[in-house]
Amino acid sequence: MTTENQTEAVENLVAPGELEVEEVDEVMDLGGEDRPAHYGYIGDKANYMRRMRRIEGQARGIAKMIEDEKYCIDILTQISALTGAIQTVATGLLEDHMNHCVVRAARMSDEEAQIKIEEAAQAVRRLVRV
Repeated sequence: MTTENQTEAVENLVAPGELEVEEVDEVMDLGGEDRPAHYGYIGDKANYMRRMRRIEGQARGIAKMIEDEKYCIDILTQISALTGAIQTVATGLLEDHMNHCVVRAARMSDEEAQIKIEEAAQAVRRLVRV
Protein backbone atom coordinates (compact mmCIF):
# COMPACT_ATOMS: atom_id res chain seq x y z
CA MET A 1 0.00 0.00 0.00
CA THR A 2 1.46 3.36 -0.97
CA THR A 3 1.79 6.30 1.39
CA GLU A 4 -0.91 8.09 -0.60
CA ASN A 5 -3.27 5.13 -0.12
CA GLN A 6 -2.42 4.95 3.58
CA THR A 7 -3.17 8.64 3.98
CA GLU A 8 -6.44 8.22 2.10
CA ALA A 9 -7.36 5.24 4.31
CA VAL A 10 -6.73 7.28 7.47
CA GLU A 11 -8.74 10.21 6.14
CA ASN A 12 -11.63 7.87 5.30
CA LEU A 13 -11.80 5.98 8.59
CA VAL A 14 -14.84 3.83 9.10
CA ALA A 15 -16.64 2.60 12.18
CA PRO A 16 -15.48 -0.69 13.75
CA GLY A 17 -17.02 -3.70 12.06
CA GLU A 18 -17.52 -2.03 8.69
CA LEU A 19 -14.41 -3.58 7.12
CA GLU A 20 -13.80 -7.21 6.26
CA VAL A 21 -10.70 -8.83 7.76
CA GLU A 22 -8.85 -8.67 4.43
CA GLU A 23 -9.57 -4.94 4.14
CA VAL A 24 -8.35 -4.33 7.70
CA ASP A 25 -5.07 -6.09 6.91
CA GLU A 26 -4.63 -3.92 3.81
CA VAL A 27 -5.46 -0.64 5.60
CA MET A 28 -3.19 -1.50 8.52
CA ASP A 29 -0.41 -2.76 6.23
CA LEU A 30 0.44 -5.56 8.65
CA GLY A 31 3.81 -6.28 7.15
CA GLY A 32 5.10 -8.23 4.24
CA GLU A 33 8.08 -10.35 3.49
CA ASP A 34 10.46 -7.46 4.19
CA ARG A 35 8.61 -6.06 7.24
CA PRO A 36 7.82 -7.40 10.68
CA ALA A 37 4.12 -7.54 11.60
CA HIS A 38 4.69 -5.29 14.62
CA TYR A 39 5.59 -1.69 15.15
CA GLY A 40 7.62 0.40 17.57
CA TYR A 41 4.77 1.15 19.96
CA ILE A 42 4.13 -2.55 20.70
CA GLY A 43 6.57 -2.51 23.63
CA ASP A 44 4.44 0.19 25.28
CA LYS A 45 1.07 -1.07 24.06
CA ALA A 46 -0.39 -1.53 27.56
CA ASN A 47 0.41 2.09 28.40
CA TYR A 48 -1.16 3.33 25.15
CA MET A 49 -4.27 1.22 25.76
CA ARG A 50 -4.56 2.56 29.32
CA ARG A 51 -4.29 6.13 28.01
CA MET A 52 -6.87 5.47 25.29
CA ARG A 53 -9.35 4.07 27.81
CA ARG A 54 -8.84 7.20 29.91
CA ILE A 55 -9.40 9.36 26.81
CA GLU A 56 -12.62 7.46 26.05
CA GLY A 57 -13.80 8.17 29.58
CA GLN A 58 -12.94 11.84 29.24
CA ALA A 59 -14.91 12.07 25.97
CA ARG A 60 -17.94 10.40 27.57
CA GLY A 61 -17.63 12.79 30.52
CA ILE A 62 -17.64 15.80 28.19
CA ALA A 63 -20.71 14.49 26.40
CA LYS A 64 -22.45 14.11 29.75
CA MET A 65 -21.47 17.66 30.72
CA ILE A 66 -23.11 18.94 27.53
CA GLU A 67 -26.15 16.76 28.10
CA ASP A 68 -26.41 18.09 31.67
CA GLU A 69 -25.99 21.67 30.37
CA LYS A 70 -22.85 22.46 32.38
CA TYR A 71 -21.07 25.80 32.21
CA CYS A 72 -19.33 26.48 28.86
CA ILE A 73 -15.90 27.23 30.33
CA ASP A 74 -15.95 24.02 32.39
CA ILE A 75 -16.66 22.03 29.21
CA LEU A 76 -13.91 23.87 27.33
CA THR A 77 -11.48 23.12 30.18
CA GLN A 78 -12.26 19.42 29.87
CA ILE A 79 -11.90 19.56 26.07
CA SER A 80 -8.48 21.13 26.57
CA ALA A 81 -7.49 18.28 28.89
CA LEU A 82 -8.78 15.73 26.36
CA THR A 83 -6.85 17.42 23.56
CA GLY A 84 -3.68 17.31 25.67
CA ALA A 85 -4.18 13.60 26.38
CA ILE A 86 -4.64 12.84 22.69
CA GLN A 87 -1.56 14.90 21.81
CA THR A 88 0.47 12.95 24.38
CA VAL A 89 -0.53 9.66 22.72
CA ALA A 90 0.17 11.07 19.26
CA THR A 91 3.62 12.40 20.11
CA GLY A 92 4.49 9.14 21.86
CA LEU A 93 3.48 7.16 18.79
CA LEU A 94 5.47 9.52 16.57
CA GLU A 95 8.53 9.11 18.79
CA ASP A 96 8.14 5.33 18.71
CA HIS A 97 7.80 5.47 14.92
CA MET A 98 10.99 7.51 14.61
CA ASN A 99 12.93 5.25 17.00
CA HIS A 100 11.73 2.01 15.45
CA CYS A 101 10.38 2.28 11.91
CA VAL A 102 12.57 5.12 10.67
CA VAL A 103 15.74 3.73 12.25
CA ARG A 104 14.98 0.28 10.79
CA ALA A 105 14.40 1.80 7.34
CA ALA A 106 17.65 3.79 7.60
CA ARG A 107 19.51 0.55 8.23
CA MET A 108 17.96 -0.94 5.09
CA SER A 109 18.70 1.87 2.63
CA ASP A 110 18.72 5.62 2.12
CA GLU A 111 15.63 5.28 -0.08
CA GLU A 112 13.67 3.39 2.61
CA ALA A 113 14.78 5.95 5.19
CA GLN A 114 13.58 8.82 3.01
CA ILE A 115 10.17 7.15 2.62
CA LYS A 116 9.77 6.72 6.39
CA ILE A 117 10.99 10.26 7.09
CA GLU A 118 8.41 11.63 4.64
CA GLU A 119 5.68 9.55 6.31
CA ALA A 120 6.70 11.00 9.67
CA ALA A 121 6.78 14.53 8.24
CA GLN A 122 3.25 14.06 6.86
CA ALA A 123 2.10 12.79 10.25
CA VAL A 124 3.57 15.86 11.95
CA ARG A 125 1.82 18.13 9.45
CA ARG A 126 -1.49 16.40 10.24
CA LEU A 127 -0.87 16.70 13.98
CA VAL A 128 -0.14 20.41 13.92
CA ARG A 129 -3.01 21.28 11.59
CA VAL A 130 -5.36 23.72 13.31
